[in-house]
Amino acid sequence: MIHDRHFTIAEANALLDGLDPLLRELRQASDLLTDADAHALLAGAAPANGGGAPGRQVGEAFLEARRLLLAVQESGIVIRDIDRGLIDFPAIRDGEEIYLCWELGEDQVSWWHRLDAGYAGRQPLD
Repeated sequence: MIHDRHFTIAEANALLDGLDPLLRELRQASDLLTDADAHALLAGAAPANGGGAPGRQVGEAFLEARRLLLAVQESGIVIRDIDRGLIDFPAIRDGEEIYLCWELGEDQVSWWHRLDAGYAGRQPLD
């Protein structure tokens, strides 16, 4: 087993209401980190004054993204794609370690895949 924590389907589904807004916040923080205009302003201003407002935006976004990532990861959940809000919950199925797969917009955890299969290997839970 590579994961210390494993989730049941019910446990994973119970966490979705809290994860949905958290993943949306993470996506917003990530968008600020990759904002091309902020980076261009920062690059031009950094030699003179540390970047001013653009530098502050990037720094604050980095700290917020880091905080949100740690909060999710410390719970044992694996973040796969911030932009899509794609996460995996380590689980056990028929004695094998697998991932319960969910992404923003889905009503509940309805998919799973083997550890090495990834999103393309998703299979319905039913």
